[in-house]
Amino acid sequence: MGAFTKAAYFLLHPNQLRSIVQWKVWHEPVHRRDPSKETETEKACFRHLELTSRSFSAVIQELNPELLMPICLFYLVLRGLDTIEDDMTIDLAKKEPLLREFADLMEIDGWTFTENGPNEKDRELLVHFDDVIAELKKVKKPYYDIIREITVKMGNGMADYALNAEHNTNGVNTIEEYELYCHYVAGLVGEGLTRLFVESNLANPALLERMELTESMGQFLQKTNIIRDIHEDYVDKRRFWPKTIWSKYVNTWDDMFKPENREKALQCSSEMVLNALKHTEDCLFYMAGMRDQSVFNFVAIPQAMAIATLELVFRNPAIFERNVKITKGDACQLMMESTQNLRVVCEVFRRYARRIHKKNDPRDPNYLAISVQCGKIEQFIESIFPTQDPKKIALAQAQNSNQTAANTTDNGDTTFLVLSMIGVLFVMGGLMVGISIGAAWLMGARFDMAYEDITARVGTLVNGAAAVSSATVSSIPTTVMHQEL
Repeated sequence: MGAFTKAAYFLLHPNQLRSIVQWKVWHEPVHRRDPSKETETEKACFRHLELTSRSFSAVIQELNPELLMPICLFYLVLRGLDTIEDDMTIDLAKKEPLLREFADLMEIDGWTFTENGPNEKDRELLVHFDDVIAELKKVKKPYYDIIREITVKMGNGMADYALNAEHNTNGVNTIEEYELYCHYVAGLVGEGLTRLFVESNLANPALLERMELTESMGQFLQKTNIIRDIHEDYVDKRRFWPKTIWSKYVNTWDDMFKPENREKALQCSSEMVLNALKHTEDCLFYMAGMRDQSVFNFVAIPQAMAIATLELVFRNPAIFERNVKITKGDACQLMMESTQNLRVVCEVFRRYARRIHKKNDPRDPNYLAISVQCGKIEQFIESIFPTQDPKKIALAQAQNSNQTAANTTDNGDTTFLVLSMIGVLFVMGGLMVGISIGAAWLMGARFDMAYEDITARVGTLVNGAAAVSSATVSSIPTTVMHQEL
C-alpha cells in the first residue's frame, strides 16, 4: 500500500488512524527491555524474534524480566522446529530424524542448519541458530528443562505427521486428528508457557491442575489460524480442514474453491468457526489465573486478536481467494484493550461474539448452533461480570422504597393484630371459666355452702391476726422498763 493509498484509507477510516496514534503515543509497557545491558547473542536473539514474528515480538519484549529471555528462546526454538517441519523441499528421510533429534541438536555448541529451501521465510533463524544455543545454556535449569521437554514432545509429534502418508496425501480426515494436530503445534506451546508462568510464580499454580484450559488456549489460536490461512495452505497443497466437516458440503477439496460452490464453502467455514468458538469460555477462565500484568498482556493480546480474526473470517468469501487479516488500526485498538484487565478483555469477546451472531445467516445449517454458542459466551461473561444496568438499579431502588413504606404500614397493622389477639384470649378465657362453672352447677355443686365456708375461714384468719397484734403491743412497756433498770 503506497503513501497516497494509505492517506486516502485513513481519511476514509479516521477511527483506524486514531487507534494507531493512541497505541503509539499512550501505550506504556509494564516492563521495558534494556538493550544496553544485553550481550551480543541476546541482541541477536531479539533480532531473530523481530524477523520471525512482529506481533509476538512486541508482547514478548514487554514481559517481566524474569521470563523475558526464557520465553524469547522458547519461541525461537519452536519456530526453528516449525521451519523444518513446514519446508517441503527437505527430503522426508532427512526431515524425520531432524525433528525427533532437535532437542539434542540445540545442545550442541555452534550448531546451525543451512539446508532450508531459499524461499523458506524463517531460514535465517536456523542459519544463525548458534545464537539461540548460546543463550539457552544461560537460562535457569527449571526453565531450560521445560523448554527441552516441550521440544521433544513437539518434535516427535511433527515427525509422526511427516511420516503419515495419508495425512501428507489427503490431509486431516477426522475432527480427532485435527485436534491432535493442533495439540502438537499449539497445545504443547500452551503447556510449556503455563509451566513457565507457574515456575516463575507469575501465575496461579492451580492452572497446572486444569490443563484443559491451557489446551483450549492453544487450540483456539491454532484453529483460528487454520481457518484464516485456508487459501495459503491450498496453494501450498496442504489441507488442515478435516474431511469429516468439508465432505458434508462439497464432493472434493478442490470444489471448495470453485465460485459456483461459494455458499457451500461459506457454510463449511461456519462449522469450522463453530468448532473454534467452543474454546472461548476456557480461554477467559485461563486468563483469570495470571498474577502479573505483563504476563496477562502476553496471554490476552493473541486471544483478543484471535476472536477478532474469527469474526473477520466468519462468512467471508474472501478467505477462499486470498489471505485476510485484521487491519492495523483494529490490531492497535485490541492491544490497547487487552493490556487493561480481564473485564475489558471479556467485553472484547462479547463485542465480537455479538458481531458473529449478527452476521449469522438463518439459511446456514449451523445457524442455530452458532447462535447458541454466542449466547453461551455472553452468559459466561455475565456470570463473571454482571452488567450494571442503570434502569434496573433505579427499579430496584424504587422497589426497596416501596418495601420500606410497606414495612411502616405493617407496624401499625401488627399492633392492631396483637391487641386483637389479647382481646380474643380474654373473651375465650372468660367463656371457658363460665362454661366450667355452669357444668359444675348442673352436676350438683353447692356454691352457697362453698361461699359460707370460705367466708368463715377468712373471718377466723382476720380475728387471729388481730389478737396477735394486740398482745404484741401490750408487752412493749414492760420490755422498755426492764431495759431502763
